[in-house]
Amino acid sequence: MRLKFIPPMKPKLVDKPPAGDGWLHEIKLDGYRTQIVVSAPDDIQVFSSSGADWTRKYTGIVDAARDLGVENAIIDGEVVATNAAGLPDFHALQRVIHADPYAMIFCAFDLLHLNGHDLRDIGCKARREMLFGLIRPGSRIQFSEALPGDAASIFYLVGQAGLEGVVSKRADSKYRSGPSSSWVKAKCWKRRPTK
Repeated sequence: MRLKFIPPMKPKLVDKPPAGDGWLHEIKLDGYRTQIVVSAPDDIQVFSSSGADWTRKYTGIVDAARDLGVENAIIDGEVVATNAAGLPDFHALQRVIHADPYAMIFCAFDLLHLNGHDLRDIGCKARREMLFGLIRPGSRIQFSEALPGDAASIFYLVGQAGLEGVVSKRADSKYRSGPSSSWVKAKCWKRRPTK
């Protein structure tokens, strides 16, 4: 049976990341929210956040998904391209999206389905641990690591690095499509200009 696109869970915008235990903090990537749907090793589709089929734009990511070694899966993430400094750069992504399908990286941050099992009722941290086990080093599919430390320090350092911001997720949050306060995003407004 062919798996279907699942509308994404969307973080609520906040002024700063939430403090305290029970939250995972990741870099907010400057790219296109994307979902990989593997119905079978030879049946892979890639969708935009609105559910548009962008498989042909993402040939390199489709090739990488074939190497995951799964029967079927649905993976949520962000497609990015990097600049000369190795940082996600939205302008670089816009330049290559139609020109070079092998210039993009898929940063995987959630696993919604795996080998016949719907994982959306499992907590975020556990889903991410399963996802981490699928990612192969050197692939165009990379794992979006949670950052160690307290939220305020992470937010400060992300801003200093010229990155877009932080996405914070409740470690026990179930995956629910649409807007959610279990996932929040805080943007660093002073951003490094792109070259």
